[in-house]
This record gives sequence, C-alpha cells and structure tokens, in this order.
Amino acid sequence: MAELLSPRRPGAPDASCRDRPRAVWTDFGGVLTPPLAVLFDGFERRTGLSRPVLEAAIHRVATELGMAPLAPIELATLTEREWGARLATALRGHDADVRLDRVELTDFGRYWFREVSANADLLAFLGRLKQRGYLVGLLTNNVVEWEPYWTAMLPMELFDAVVDSCRVGVRKPDPEIYELAAARLGLTGAECLLLDDLTENCVAAEEGGWRAVRFRDNEQAMAEVCAILDVPVPPVARPDRPITREASENVY
Repeated sequence: MAELLSPRRPGAPDASCRDRPRAVWTDFGGVLTPPLAVLFDGFERRTGLSRPVLEAAIHRVATELGMAPLAPIELATLTEREWGARLATALRGHDADVRLDRVELTDFGRYWFREVSANADLLAFLGRLKQRGYLVGLLTNNVVEWEPYWTAMLPMELFDAVVDSCRVGVRKPDPEIYELAAARLGLTGAECLLLDDLTENCVAAEEGGWRAVRFRDNEQAMAEVCAILDVPVPPVARPDRPITREASENVY
C-alpha cells in the first residue's frame, strides 16, 4: 500500500484536483466493522437471538414511537436501558417463551460489540489518504452508550471531524446531517465524499451535492474512491468481505 499510495506533504490536495472532493467521510457500522450479517451472526451465537427475531422486535419498538428502526436510540430519544427494556417487551409480546437468559438487553452494546474488530485495511487506506492531504471524517448513526465500545476500536486521531447522530440530533439519510458534516470541516457538499454501506445514505448524500461510494467490500470501495480522487489503487492485504444489499440493509 505504501508504494502505490505514497504520502504527500500535509495540506490540501493538488490544485489541479479542485473539482474533486477534499474530504472523505466514512460510515462506521458495516464499513469500519465487519458486515452487518457477520455482526448479527455473532450476536446470535452469544445470545441465542436470531436476526429475524431481533429485527422484528427492533421494528416494533420503533413503530410504537412513529420512528424508523434504530432511530429511537440513534437520536437518543430513548436511552439504551429504555430501548432495551422495550425490546425485551416486544420480544416477549411476540413469543412468550422466548429465552432472554443469555443477554441483558438493557446493556445491548456490551453483547453487540463483544469480539468485534475494526476493518484494519480500510483504516490504513484512510490514513494514507490523510497523508496525501485529504481530510477524513466519520459520519455515523450511533448510540450514546455505545461510544466507549466503538471509539476503543478506532484510531480516533485519524478523524478530522466526527459527526454522530446521537450527539447532533439528526441521522442519515436526513439532508441536515450532511450539511452539518460539511460545515464541520468548512467545506461545501461538492467537496465531500461519503463511503457508506447503505444505498439510501449514499443517495441522500448525492442529493446534497456530495459524491458517494456504496461500500460492498474493501477492494471495490478503495477502487471507487481512488477513481474519484484520481489516486492509485492500493492492494488489499486480506480477503474481501462481499455482502449483499439485503444482508446489509434489512435492519434499517
């Protein structure tokens, strides 16, 4: 990677590239983590709760509040404890015999993030882009109580800005969060590129004037980002993790 994506002195990208993005914003879940399908599989192994059962309960909790799935905790409308208690009620309401003896849903994040590691290859790629003078941001729909888990997984010094839905009160794909993110770095939407695993988030970014790459695996994502930025494509050290649209988006 170092040979093909050689560093440039810190600062803005070449003047000849002013029509290209100056900042690359990455999503967290499903991009800097393993695919959501892998995360759900791990959660099921640890807790006994399958993805279909869990997703159905998540949808029921959100529907009761007239919100999108996960929005109640990603906007901090509910605390993790409140959301977990409602989740347990929804699960028992659907199946009175459901077993919850292997998980404490009011402490959901502790079970969700256990044994989860970051996408080291993509983080290294973002680091090389930063060395070339690009700004790197993290734009995530996330949860207040989960912050200690995910920040411990990442080199937070990599990011020039972090915009977290639960801290700013708006979440992707709301247009406002893209405007807020660009403003955090003093940029226009046209100067920003989003890397995200959800189609709806990429579409919303593009509608706001951003460029966007939908993440499917490391090799594909790096190649598309490099094509937009007109920089050489680095090799991928480990096998890619291809995922389908359905596998990555159902919970949302």
